[in-house]
Amino acid sequence: MLASKWLYESMLFIYMFSIIGYFIDFIKHNPRVNKMSFYLLSFVWFIQSMILLKHIYYERSFPVIDLQDGLFFYSWILVIISLFVTYLFRVHFVVLFMNVFSFFILLLSLSTNATFAPQVQAIEFIHEILIIHITLALLSYGFFTLSFIFALMYLLQYYLLKKKKGLKFIWRLNDLEKLDTYSFYAIVIGVPLLAIGLIFGVVWAYVADATFYWTDIKTIGSLVVLAIYTLYLIVRLAKGYRGKPISRYNCGAFMFLLINFFLLGSYSDFHF
Repeated sequence: MLASKWLYESMLFIYMFSIIGYFIDFIKHNPRVNKMSFYLLSFVWFIQSMILLKHIYYERSFPVIDLQDGLFFYSWILVIISLFVTYLFRVHFVVLFMNVFSFFILLLSLSTNATFAPQVQAIEFIHEILIIHITLALLSYGFFTLSFIFALMYLLQYYLLKKKKGLKFIWRLNDLEKLDTYSFYAIVIGVPLLAIGLIFGVVWAYVADATFYWTDIKTIGSLVVLAIYTLYLIVRLAKGYRGKPISRYNCGAFMFLLINFFLLGSYSDFHF
């Protein structure tokens, strides 16, 4: 399998961008993004189909005999269902969560198969999963930081406008509505990045046989960070929170993110 490692990694990245696109479309209905995500998912299905056909041709057996091949085939089925649901029914919620689950199954299948490859290649592949996990988590933290800065600018400008102070330089902060919108969009990008990054982390820990416990303080902290920012999206979209209240919530969420990154990591068994 790992002889074509670049193909599998490319497939995972394409799938990742497709999921991010579906998430953006789910949050802010955008037909163009939905269409792009559909094409990316179709390309993932095409690559999976070619891999399955190659396996059937060379192995002369249907790829459901062992757990690893069965997981890959299971993911292929889920992708087909997602494509049909997207094309025929456009049920965005179902498509999004089905693809997140399918992505996890596909990653687990490829990573488990890697353990049966030559040792050097297997170690390299598993190490790359860890690198992707860390990179995606830090990228999400970057977007959360950007969102926090916009929220802080919003609160500052709100205060200055209310007190009628600093009118000579207040124009440099941009208007309140744009600051609120920019802060929201940064979180819309950050949430799926963190979610996918955590999926990579869970699969890496499972395949690498690392000392991994769901009770690890940094693992719990990262899941709480994801839950806090997901709740931000829920209260904003479902409850209609805007402006000052949601900006304060954003600042509080970022404070917990810093605690998780700098403090909780020092008590973790395998995180820095």
